[in-house]
Amino acid sequence: MSRELSTQHVLPHALPVPAMKKLAGKRIVLASNSPRRRDILKTIGLAPDIIPSTFKEDLPPSSFADIHEYPVATASHKAVEVYEKLVAEDPDNAPDLVIAADTVVLTHVQPSTSQTDYTLLPSAGQELLEKPKDKADNLKDAAGSQWTMTLVYPILTSPGYGLHSIDERSLVYFADSPQHIIKAYVDSGEGIDRAGGFAIQGMGGVLVRKIEGDYQNVVGFPMASFFKLLDVLVEEDDDFLEL
Repeated sequence: MSRELSTQHVLPHALPVPAMKKLAGKRIVLASNSPRRRDILKTIGLAPDIIPSTFKEDLPPSSFADIHEYPVATASHKAVEVYEKLVAEDPDNAPDLVIAADTVVLTHVQPSTSQTDYTLLPSAGQELLEKPKDKADNLKDAAGSQWTMTLVYPILTSPGYGLHSIDERSLVYFADSPQHIIKAYVDSGEGIDRAGGFAIQGMGGVLVRKIEGDYQNVVGFPMASFFKLLDVLVEEDDDFLEL
């Protein structure tokens, strides 16, 4: 896509705030093929180029002292991989902003992520739930009671480049659904290859009793905190997106 067409990345309905004005005329890239992330960004007036990362996401979770550093590293690798690939392909049309994301699901909340008293939580440590590989795997995951969904989104800005990351955590409480409802959902196939094995914005919503935190984060991208990050970067960094 040419630099001339990049003005289309900021849509007419975007709020006329400094961050959106700063992005006008810039090339914005989403390093993900997720239609949910694309649609959430479109809601706030951004239509990025879709360049999915090919990073293998094979970092060993056990190598991180804090499990929350695992998605930070994975998402950062995605952003850098896409940025470096696009620069190598066409140095004159390098992206100004690359948005990447990685979602992990943990089996229960830690004290710092909600008002829940730690003594009321299960004594077992948090377990990382990967995307279910098949229906049997999905059936096991869908029987959970409460999960923490952590979505990390780094944004990479040029020139330079600068990497800024924030993790957003939402607590999902599952309804006490009978086994035949859980099995019917798993058999629908909707949860296969999704973090946590369910889609809250789809039929998976019947399994969820309530959430604490950003609903959009559970869907796929935390709209509010991303918008705030852009605003903070414009306010605090005079060189943000300056070529």
